[in-house]
Amino acid sequence: MNLNATLLAQIVVFAILWWFTMKFVWPPITKALDERALKVADGLAAADKAKLELASANKRVEEQLVQSRNETARLLADADKRAQAIVEEAKKRAEEEGAKIVAAAKAEVDQLAVQARETLREQVAVLAVKGAEQILKREVNVGVHADLLTRLKMEL
Repeated sequence: MNLNATLLAQIVVFAILWWFTMKFVWPPITKALDERALKVADGLAAADKAKLELASANKRVEEQLVQSRNETARLLADADKRAQAIVEEAKKRAEEEGAKIVAAAKAEVDQLAVQARETLREQVAVLAVKGAEQILKREVNVGVHADLLTRLKMEL
């Protein structure tokens, strides 16, 4: 065998193998690699997008937490204010009720004092009449001396 013929045959076989590989084997491999690279790129883009969405969601959650804390604090402050208002209103009503009770008691005391004075005046008038009767040793007519007794009551 001739070394040149062998070398030439190997070159021809290599060229055919190279052509066959470039025509039928290489395109599916490059297509698979391109698809895989595209999937990896899509996966990385989706991961980046998910990270951004996660950061955005965390930010929204923090904002909602702050808002809910503020709302809770506001509601608690409103409840405290309402409780204070209710307590103040109850105190005011109790003071008004106490004042009414004191005024009613004063009015009752005044009325009882007036009644006591009237009773005392009548008793003094009766005693005065009895005393005058005793002094004069005669009977005094109540009907005749009613005017006298009324004036005497008024003076007392």
